[in-house]
Amino acid sequence: MAKREPNVALGRLLAESRWTHRQFARAVNRVGTETGTPLRYDESAVSHWLSGTVPRGAVRACILEALARRLGRPVTHGEAGLPVPRDRSSAAADTVEGVIDLGRLDMDPSRRSVLGAGLFSVAVTVPGWPDVVGRADAVQSGRATRIGMNEVDMVIAMTERVSELDDESGGRHARPMAASFMVNTVASYLRADAPEDVRKSMLSAASDLLYLTGYMAVDEGLHGLAQRYYVKALELAGAAEDHLTYCTTLRGMSVQAVDLRHGAKAMELADAAAAASPMAGPRMLAFLSGQQAHAAAQTGDRTGALRYIREAEAAMDRAESRGKAFGSYDPSSLNYHVSQVRYELGDRSGAVEAMQQADRLRPSVYQRTRVHRRGLLAERQLELGHLEAACTTWHQALDDYPKVQSGRADDRVKSMFGLLRPHLKNAAARDLYERARTIAPPSLVA
Repeated sequence: MAKREPNVALGRLLAESRWTHRQFARAVNRVGTETGTPLRYDESAVSHWLSGTVPRGAVRACILEALARRLGRPVTHGEAGLPVPRDRSSAAADTVEGVIDLGRLDMDPSRRSVLGAGLFSVAVTVPGWPDVVGRADAVQSGRATRIGMNEVDMVIAMTERVSELDDESGGRHARPMAASFMVNTVASYLRADAPEDVRKSMLSAASDLLYLTGYMAVDEGLHGLAQRYYVKALELAGAAEDHLTYCTTLRGMSVQAVDLRHGAKAMELADAAAAASPMAGPRMLAFLSGQQAHAAAQTGDRTGALRYIREAEAAMDRAESRGKAFGSYDPSSLNYHVSQVRYELGDRSGAVEAMQQADRLRPSVYQRTRVHRRGLLAERQLELGHLEAACTTWHQALDDYPKVQSGRADDRVKSMFGLLRPHLKNAAARDLYERARTIAPPSLVA
């Protein structure tokens, strides 16, 4: 018989609670009485749990609830070193617990090396719409808290504000804030009682926040972490029966894959996003077609890439005729996709031209994107042999660089130093290099 391992995680939580074994047992018994499961545990039972004995599923739920009340925050099975019960409701309960565990990991700066160790996986399991739709009932746990549309509106407003911070300054500081909000506030809302329309609206709002947090993880180069956020966003979008957020998340996953040059996976995800959005408006169709075009071009499908980019342009014409929609796919974004398609198909001059047009059309609020895309534009100008034009573009990128905290912006600046070194006899290149050294962190110069 295998020897039981002590439950160190539960012991850590008990120490944090500052309960004696007897007090802990009594708290668990109280929760059991409230839920219609009378329990009569004493300190000896607590000793058994700490030594590795696994209590039955209903008791585990009481243990977590007692600790959550004492500590004033959600406590998951994983944090308490307890297995999740494998009953009907546990599949979707895993979704909420997974959100909490993921967010809590992301909140802790000391775990940065752990987060960075997760690699992008082309084999990640992406749940299809039929797999996630209709799981809303199981996400709810029936706790006494009750929420309304005010709480939903607050989550939406917080997500919009975090998105604004990301656009302006990058996600390095905004993402841990989003993770904290998710763990300390949104998770409890997901478990609260609510009317059906409110519950689905909250699931949808939480899904959107998860998608944004995943997007910010991509910006920081934490691709494994981003995938985990994205998959959770898909699960909650399906529970909410929210086609739009589900589709948007798949599209974001495709963008991540194509930027990492996993063209076939990017194409698969872009096609899945398009298939999941039969009612999408012209602006969303433009984004989906543009993403399909980029992925097709990367896989060498010239005919498909050109067909999709024409579809994107036609959809954008229809969208623009209906008026502007700030913060969504716009002509600047379309020109970026045109540039990427041209570049993948070997038209470097055309790629530079389209990227310059994207830069001219980009709203000024998107500082992080401006640094990243101008850095990319400069690299492509240099590939054409236009050194001084590239230096001018890099100077423009450096104008905004000190205002952003972004892994992708850092990558572009680090690349710039490497590309400039062979040209330091040129006065423009030398002036740029010296300016950049006074701005960039030393780790990027090396």
